Amino acid sequence: GVAGTGREAIQLARELQPGIIMMDINMPDIDGITAVETITRDVPVAQVIMMSVQSEADYLRRSMLAGARDFLTKPFSGEDLIATIRRVHRMSQTRAAVASAPAAPATAQAGRTTAVAAPSPHRDGRIIVVFGPKGGIGTTTLAVNMAVGLQQRSTDSRVILVDGSLQFGDVGVLLNLPPGRNITDLVDTINDLDPDSIDTVALAHTSGAKVVLAPPRPEMADLLQPEHLKRLLDEMRQHYDYVVVDTATVINDLVLTALDLADRIVLVTTPDIPAIKNAKLFFEITDALNYPPNKIMLVVNKIDRRTGITAQMIEDNIKHPVVGQIPLDEVTVLNSINRGVPFMVDGRAKPVTQAVMLLVDRLLAEFQKAAAPALADEPVRKKAGLFAR
Repeated sequence: GVAGTGREAIQLARELQPGIIMMDINMPDIDGITAVETITRDVPVAQVIMMSVQSEADYLRRSMLAGARDFLTKPFSGEDLIATIRRVHRMSQTRAAVASAPAAPATAQAGRTTAVAAPSPHRDGRIIVVFGPKGGIGTTTLAVNMAVGLQQRSTDSRVILVDGSLQFGDVGVLLNLPPGRNITDLVDTINDLDPDSIDTVALAHTSGAKVVLAPPRPEMADLLQPEHLKRLLDEMRQHYDYVVVDTATVINDLVLTALDLADRIVLVTTPDIPAIKNAKLFFEITDALNYPPNKIMLVVNKIDRRTGITAQMIEDNIKHPVVGQIPLDEVTVLNSINRGVPFMVDGRAKPVTQAVMLLVDRLLAEFQKAAAPALADEPVRKKAGLFAR
């Protein structure tokens, strides 16, 4: 069906109960965002893809809040349209399958009794999300080595690293961990999460940190939905001191969920124009999401005097302080990646290692500073973000 106005779109959606709706944000009488809010409420089977000539972060945010599943900026190609429809439809089918799956028994399996372990001590853990707005800038390498560094600095703390790059995650490769259980194995029991269920999926690294891997195949990424990730990170926060999340180089509902929950976002950029441009765009998005400026720690990776671009120049351009500078050391980093041994483990004298440890120390200092007044008067912690209601 085709509708010419927002009201017609609502009426037609109620009558046809479509699986996919393409909605223009600029509709006569009722704008597309208002129409989507009504359709999402009245026709829950409908998956809405919003279209607009505007690509500002505020339009994306408002569309997702209204219930849209994806966003296309016009003009777009036929290939983009088909790929988006397929992705949204596949995600809808996955959500339906997960919702209809019977819940696994909590304490009994295959006729045997499972002992219930004593509850682990409750912790008020911190979530650190590492995000790079451009591929190939060392985001995963930094996330892995930060997690190891946190464990080294706080040997009595519990650290867990989550590979949130669900389609092509490389955390396991960088840590030389065997493929096995992964984050999607927690979906079926997501409403009954406890430390034991997380431990059945988390792998132990020699550094002492735990690791939750991404699924082994890209198509399995759709099994994990934003509500699953939120539930998982909330549970991890209660049982781990530091939860480090590596993310994909996209802004989608999963990544936004992690960003919303983060106590600190480590934004990675490099001294090249495309990476700097994308970092600046990221700050426009976080401004639209009303994130406080101190939530984001800007880190410049692969610093090299030969590029002619300094950290100070990046800071002046982006208008946000650079809190970490990681020097370029291709030999150390590539050897670390190829061997599956973080350079924090066996390269402690290297400048790149020392720079990451300085970043870890700064992060710990900020958390300690934030905890001091909280212990005194326990203020209400305000949570602002795309998925805050």
